Amino acid sequence: MMRKSTMSVSPAFVVGPVRARTFGSFVEHLGRCVYTGIYEPEHRSADADGFRGDVMELVKELGVTTVRYPGGNFVSGYAWEDGIGPRAERPVRVDLAWHSTEPNWVGVDEFMRWCARVDVEPMMAVNLGTRGMTEAVNLLEYCNLPRGTDLSDRRRKNGAEEPYRVKLWCLGNEMDGPWQTGHKTPQEYARIATETARAMRRMYPDVELVACGSSNSSMKTFGAWEHAVLEEAYEHVDYISAHEYYFEENGDLASFLASAEKMDRFIRSVVATADAVRAAGKHEKRINVSFDEWNVWYQKATPSVPPSGDDFPIAPALLEDQYSVADAVVVGNLLVTLLKHTDRVHAASQAQLVNAIAPIMTEPANKGGRAWKQTIFHPFALTAEHAKGQVLQVAVESPTHETKQFGEVRTVDGVATHEPATGQVVVFVVNRSVGERVALDVDLTAFPSLAIAEALTMSSDDPYWKATAEDSHSVVPTPNESIALAAGHVTGELAAVSWTMIRLTPA
Repeated sequence: MMRKSTMSVSPAFVVGPVRARTFGSFVEHLGRCVYTGIYEPEHRSADADGFRGDVMELVKELGVTTVRYPGGNFVSGYAWEDGIGPRAERPVRVDLAWHSTEPNWVGVDEFMRWCARVDVEPMMAVNLGTRGMTEAVNLLEYCNLPRGTDLSDRRRKNGAEEPYRVKLWCLGNEMDGPWQTGHKTPQEYARIATETARAMRRMYPDVELVACGSSNSSMKTFGAWEHAVLEEAYEHVDYISAHEYYFEENGDLASFLASAEKMDRFIRSVVATADAVRAAGKHEKRINVSFDEWNVWYQKATPSVPPSGDDFPIAPALLEDQYSVADAVVVGNLLVTLLKHTDRVHAASQAQLVNAIAPIMTEPANKGGRAWKQTIFHPFALTAEHAKGQVLQVAVESPTHETKQFGEVRTVDGVATHEPATGQVVVFVVNRSVGERVALDVDLTAFPSLAIAEALTMSSDDPYWKATAEDSHSVVPTPNESIALAAGHVTGELAAVSWTMIRLTPA
């Protein structure tokens, strides 16, 4: 007999607003993310600035709202001044983060023009690894001051008459990580981040600043790092960052499918630490979370850097994971988790956007020039498109199963959103079982009369089925014919290893 899961949804139980910035992404000068990713002048679809039109269309379809740039590890050795002015005069540099050569064909101005074309908000990171406060303030001046100074007038000379008005800034990247160029102790980082934040706010008090939290929840300094950084920086920043990547290890699919448990615990721990510092320091404001690196990443499966030695290639193929249906289900569940924490997670960035651990893949122009969607594209795009209005706290009663990493977990997880203006209700639900179908009953009797607009499921008999350039259209969400609505209850079946979206509108 098929076991049953129930969900109760009511407009009375609001977690918080659906935040547009939850659906952010990340473009780093890493591998082929920029060069032959978003930028390739030789491509048949390239615009006057060299940006691939086919990629821009996919970015728009993905529904990305913010893009973090230019890193990532790359930013900790980056001089932003290298990427402005005439391309022929820009220096070529060695990138220590990814053992590559950076030609600086794309820099601040090109990135800002690209953001405008795909209608996303830029999220800029400053280098607090090998540089510091002065360079960060200079970049803020270059981007945001209208005119009348050397740097603002240099931007105008470089083609941007109007300022970029960048609001969201990352104060460095993963400074707790020994792999980071310019790695710092928590006290060292807290000091430079605080002084940089003070200086940036003297120019623009309303900029939104993200302090570096832990690079992942397994770091030995996790918790202590956040506490030390916020003790000094609390009044000068708005967010603390969280980074985490998820992957299947040793064939343990059951634990991998429950990866959202790890994200949930991470968020709760960061929030608890921030609130402890708030209480001890008698601060009024709350520090919220910017989960500005997250995704599935098989870190041991693809090279992170080219072979060491004298060869520093331009845009080598790095971190080009191919994603399966199971990976897409996990990504869908991670988005469910981010939405469930919308009261405290105010921004997030899936890493990355193109080619490097990305939902969008491309071929270089000289190898065919195709662009296609990976499996993880679909739950992100559908959630970004349809999660509107308010996130609702959902009561879930589900069967459970055992996992090696997380112990006993709920087989079914989910969240719902409600848009009061239109009456639309959307339910996002995941079956995290490796082999068990589950019956679903969603109680929506608290809402006026609804009708099912669509019900789509991402699943496969083979959870390891991956999309390629040739068959990417065959690995997509399909209508779930079992989903029905009667007497205010949505019922149906959830396949094993599946992500489902049920969208309802007023009847």
